[in-house]
Parts: sequence; structure tokens; C-alpha cells
Amino acid sequence: MELRDLPKVDELAVRLGRPGPLGMEVARNAIDQARELLKSGEDADPVLIATEILDGIDRHRPRRLINATGVLLHTNLGRAPWSAKAASHAADVSAGYTNLEFDVDAGGRGGRGAFVGRLAAALVGAESGLVVNNNAAALLLALAAIAAPGEVLVSRGELIEIGGSFRLPDLMAASGARLVEVGTTNKTHLDDYRKGEPAAILKVHPSNYRIEGFAVEAGYDELGALAAERGVPFIADVGSGLLDTRTPWLDGPPPTWLGTEPGVRQTLEAGADIVLYSGDKLLGGPQAGIAVGRTDLIERMRRHPLARALRCDGATMAALGGTLETYADGSAAQLPFWAMATMASDELAARSRDVIAGTAAVVVDGESIPGAGSVPGETIPSPVIAVAGRAGEWDELVRRGIVGRRDQGSLILDLRTVDPADDRTVQTALAEILD
Repeated sequence: MELRDLPKVDELAVRLGRPGPLGMEVARNAIDQARELLKSGEDADPVLIATEILDGIDRHRPRRLINATGVLLHTNLGRAPWSAKAASHAADVSAGYTNLEFDVDAGGRGGRGAFVGRLAAALVGAESGLVVNNNAAALLLALAAIAAPGEVLVSRGELIEIGGSFRLPDLMAASGARLVEVGTTNKTHLDDYRKGEPAAILKVHPSNYRIEGFAVEAGYDELGALAAERGVPFIADVGSGLLDTRTPWLDGPPPTWLGTEPGVRQTLEAGADIVLYSGDKLLGGPQAGIAVGRTDLIERMRRHPLARALRCDGATMAALGGTLETYADGSAAQLPFWAMATMASDELAARSRDVIAGTAAVVVDGESIPGAGSVPGETIPSPVIAVAGRAGEWDELVRRGIVGRRDQGSLILDLRTVDPADDRTVQTALAEILD
């Protein structure tokens, strides 16, 4: 091809079957690249270049993946998969109009998320509840509505960074509240919280790390009593969304891997005035930030201007409602997260043996992890599929929509995080890449 043979932008876009704005942009980019290659004496095919660009764009469209990493709440893969009930609720309200802010009894304007907030509160014995779009938003709103512009006491050991260089002190500054650090990184005593004239006391559960050894922290019950004594609200950010440490929705005792993860109900019972947590972690629902606690404080949050900026859409409210209803009717063990987390090792081993049949892969002892900054340091024993010396096949599996992990030169697939309905897909892909 020579320079004079390069097609016009609109002609190339039509040829690609993408005559719209995206196709025009890709065509223009491809022609520019082809022109530079031709000028340097190299051959160039603008159609091929444009096709490769489009393929790259299409690979980044939101699509379903199979998570074989063994990380149950993989932040990069969307955290908790929704239950069929949550997905059905969201699809139902998304396909038409909904009572998002309509009171069907009064026949007029209603409160957004009133049902979900009420259910969230009822499940943990709180007075009221409020839902926003994520837990960081819930904390921002709580600080802005309850504490700003006053001082908020927080332990130095709880000044967390939650990923993406997102730091608690920055969020507190954005809320208008003034951060007052108390104690030290490894030791914060109850008396450290007696300083100053705070507008609130904040305790943040460090859900993505753990301080061990020579360490002391004030408990929720101690801080609850002190806050009441000082006449200031006690705000507790427990993060992961474990509703109750007793896990009454599961058969048998609570799983040992939950460790000392705080429960929302127990934190309220210890004296917290407001408890904040995520919807897409141990709760097993959609991304959301949930605040439960005293009605007067929840109402201050609800009336704050930030509440509108941080609110959830109807589909999220519906999905969260479906998730919470599953707890209310006692069937939360069937939520994808809890079903995966509690699946027996012998069942996983049997599934793994079926998947690797006829290949060079083997089943070995491994570990799954909760993920998403929940229960740090805890693991779940899990048989996994291992293919020694084939870590390089990870990329090929990803291209097929299956994400595993690499460990010391081996390709690892953990079926704990794979829907059993997807086992055949994993089996076929593994057989083909190992053939």
C-alpha cells in the first residue's frame, strides 16, 4: 500500500461496520498510524490496524468473568457476586418505572431507600438506617453531618489507607471535620480519648491489615461508655458488613476464619451510636454504604446536602433489598459469598478432580482468602488445581474469560470461587491450553 491508497476516515469506519463516533475515531487513529508506517518505509494495512484497536476496546467492555483466584471478594473482579434474587430485583426495577421515591400509600413523593434502610436497621436491632453508594461515602456523610466542623478523635493505629492512595485523613478533611490523632500506632488506651473537646469519637476497623504483638486498643464497649459520658456520638466504621458474629444464617458455629471480625449488631450493642459498613463484602450484596443507628443522627445524615450527591440508584437499592431480605427470611447461607466460603473441602476436591480429568494438572492443598480488606490474615483451607511449570498459560486463560493465579511457576485454579455451573467451561479451557 502507498500513501495515496489510504482510505478516507468515513469509508474505513463503514468498512469496519462502525460508522458511528467510536468507529470514526478508531478509523482516524488507524489511518494516522498507517501513514506513519508508510512514511518510514514499512508496509501497513489500516483495516488490520483498526481491527486490532477495536478488539482492544471490546476486551475492556464490562463482561462476565470466571473467578478462579480463590479470592472470594476480589475487588478487581467486582467483589461479591449477587444472588439470583438480588439480580432479579435489580432487573425488574431497571426494566421500567419504579417506586424509587414514590409512596404508594400516600400517592405522592416518598423517601429514597426508605424500605432498604428500615430493613437494614431491623436486621441488627438499630433504630434507623440509611444507604449511600459506598462505605467511604457513608463515613464522609457521617462526619460531615454529625461532627463537622468540630474535632473527631481517632487512634493513630486506625488512620487507614484503603487502596488507590485513598486515605482516611484526606476523607476527614473533605468532610470538614478536624482530625485529632490519639495514642500511637500500636497502643491507644481509653484515656487517650479523654483529650480535647471532640464533636465525635471515631473507631475504624483496620480491615486490610492487623497489628499484633505489643499492641493495645480501646474496645467498642469502652468507647461507647466514654462517648456517652462525654455526651458525644460514637461512630464505628466496621467496614466488612458482618451483620452478626454468631452467623445465625449458617448451620453450626461461626467459621473460624472470621476471626475477631466485628459484627454490626454487636458493635451497636457495645454502645456505638452509628455503625457504618459495606454492602459488597461479607454482606454479599451490591456496592453500597450502609449506616445504622440512632434515629436523630441518621436523620441528620439524611438531610445533609451530601446525601443527595452520594445516593444510590434504583437498581442498587433493589439488589440490596433482595440481599437483606435473604437474611430476613433466614436463607443467607445461599448467598453466593456464603455458599462459596462454606463449601466443604471434599466437595471442592471432587469438583477439581472432574475438571482436571485427562490433563497433567493435579489437585493439591491450598488456601482461599476472603479478600476485599476483610478479616485480614485469615485463610480458608481449600483444595486447588495446580499445573506445574505452566504459569505462562495464565494469560491465555484470561483471554478466555477465566482468571486464576500464578504461584512459583505453577498455574493455580481454585474452584471455591467458581460457580459449579461454570466447571465445564473451566474444564474445556484447561484441556485445550494443556493439549
